[in-house]
Amino acid sequence: MAKNALLDIKRSLEAHVGAKIRLRANGGRRKTIERTGTLEEIYPSVFIVKLDEEQHSFKRVSYSYADILTESVEVTVCNDEGQVRIAYLQQ
Repeated sequence: MAKNALLDIKRSLEAHVGAKIRLRANGGRRKTIERTGTLEEIYPSVFIVKLDEEQHSFKRVSYSYADILTESVEVTVCNDEGQVRIAYLQQ
């Protein structure tokens, strides 16, 4: 079941490669980190985001699909129609 969940998350991200996204990640000690960037690449285990240069010292960050599954990272796609949150919803 978990393998199918990770595959579902990967497929939903694949549709948004090149799109502007907003990340909200758990920074530890009750700290939340918010970043914006472009979904750059999709790999079998991770996805890579190219961050907006003026806001961050890092150019690229990577997260695993399990981070979305465990809700350590929240990904919101910002497109012309509005915002779409990528998450795994158990049925």
